[in-house]
Amino acid sequence: MRPENARRDAQGVPAVAPYYRDELVTIYNADSTDLAFLPAESVQLVVTSPPYNLGKDYGTARDDATYQAYLDWCRRWCRALLRVLEPGGRLCLNLPLDINLTFEGGRRRSTKQPVLADFTALLVRELGFVYNTTILWLEGNISKRTAWGSWLSAADPWVNTAAEAILVVSKGTRRRAPRGRTSDVVREDFMEWTLGLWRFPGQNPREHGHPAPFPEELPRRLIQLYSFREDTVLDPFLGSGTTCRVAKRLGRRSIGVEIDPGYCATAARRCRQLVLPGR
Repeated sequence: MRPENARRDAQGVPAVAPYYRDELVTIYNADSTDLAFLPAESVQLVVTSPPYNLGKDYGTARDDATYQAYLDWCRRWCRALLRVLEPGGRLCLNLPLDINLTFEGGRRRSTKQPVLADFTALLVRELGFVYNTTILWLEGNISKRTAWGSWLSAADPWVNTAAEAILVVSKGTRRRAPRGRTSDVVREDFMEWTLGLWRFPGQNPREHGHPAPFPEELPRRLIQLYSFREDTVLDPFLGSGTTCRVAKRLGRRSIGVEIDPGYCATAARRCRQLVLPGR
């Protein structure tokens, strides 16, 4: 059902039935480029990792567009996130620094593309987000290197950085008013995490049946560092549900949006299985 024909609630927001809901988690089987069913300025933190356009199988979603088409698609969901974030709300985007291949006419070809630089330009220069920082995540995947360029030659060597980035931007302003809100990050973690060089392992994709999951440690750090306990956390590419599961464990309300119903089922199951003490 298209948004213009959808039933609307009292505030004029298109009514979309959640795929799953409990006391803290709401999951929608929907497209992240159209978040019209979420009220404007209703989210305080976005933690997500979009598809990288590397040809991975995400079920319903394709991951083999040309690089320009990929950026055009990213522009659409970034605009949607800008609308649902409240002023001062943060967007934490897990990205590669660059990628080693693109698609043209449905065919793969090896070429470097500056993903982090392009996303920074899109969000900050074009859409007007306020730049906060870039965190480097060392996930220890050096053994997975396959692209060398010109082997043992200065003709065209390819440097493959064994790290991913977490680009942090905010809507309108960096600072949020703390009055009436509760932080739960402890001193030791705050000191370590604000160094901006994070080292912990990635997630095995076979564990939850998703081709590119991130480990629970990543959203845990971002949620505690960049949100208050009273905030709502959104992941528009929920996948196997890690962000919502971690947000629930930390006592935050969360919203997950996932276009593939199979991954919605996995995410709902993982969130349902998490029973909080005293509930």
